[in-house]
Amino acid sequence: MTDLQIIVPVFNEQEVVDLFYEKMKQVFQTCDADWTILFVDDGSTDGTVKHIEFLQHKDKRVGYLTLSRNFGKEYALTAGLDYADAEVVVVIDVDLQDPPELIPEMLDLWHEGYDVVYATRNEREGETYMKKATASWFYRIINSMSKISIPKDTGDYRLMDMKAVRALRKLRESNRFMKGLFAWVGYKQKAIYFDRKKRVAGSTKWNFRKLFSFAVDGITSFSYMPLRFATWIGVSVALFAFLYGCFIIVKTLIFGNDLPGYPSLMVVILFLGGIQLMALGVIGEYLGRLFEENKRRPLYLIDKFEPPEK
Repeated sequence: MTDLQIIVPVFNEQEVVDLFYEKMKQVFQTCDADWTILFVDDGSTDGTVKHIEFLQHKDKRVGYLTLSRNFGKEYALTAGLDYADAEVVVVIDVDLQDPPELIPEMLDLWHEGYDVVYATRNEREGETYMKKATASWFYRIINSMSKISIPKDTGDYRLMDMKAVRALRKLRESNRFMKGLFAWVGYKQKAIYFDRKKRVAGSTKWNFRKLFSFAVDGITSFSYMPLRFATWIGVSVALFAFLYGCFIIVKTLIFGNDLPGYPSLMVVILFLGGIQLMALGVIGEYLGRLFEENKRRPLYLIDKFEPPEK
């Protein structure tokens, strides 16, 4: 029988924790696996932890890990993987948008020899056109910039052999983009496809600001192309300025010096200033990340750990 542990990061999810547990019980009634669940609470301020504690009292296969504050999903997921204790690990969100019914199929592929089995979305029900479009643009941009191919329309939902989990534990950078880290470790990987559903309860914790920061973290963690792009822009502008300067000199020698135009001068100054500020902003993003890495702070702090019992 397969030794399987489910890692579930949660943050203010009291409405859906019980529903998730019941769905898991239903799935594993027909799945030959010795399963446990490890909830990782990322500093919830509602009744999420109380719901999890109640579940643990009812079923010892449920365990939980609470962080000292809200560190963010990537860090909660890292904590769960650090404390995972099973032959095979499945990472899944608690909102049931990613169907647990795929786990038996993932296990079958693992038995066939795949180390990582990840779930890719065909459809994203309940999401706005803008969110779908920006997600598509993000994957196109990051894959065009990065040397690592990150599967499109693929979240954190995946099965991993402990071999892959141990490899992930070695990666301790502060700015964590887990989708990129999952791809970076390699091993034998396989995709399965599904249609993503709406949330069964509660509300998403991802707003536009968090999604934008997430995208910037992903791009800067796995590509230095923005720095090179800033260099190309600088070289192009400098070349344009040189050619324009030559044109002005030749024009002055042939036709004489006319009165310089104030509007055109302001346009050039503002344009060059904007390019310089943009380049400094890109450099600042990378310097900020170097600053965070050099602090060498722990990725997260544990408040309480109650392991599940097999």
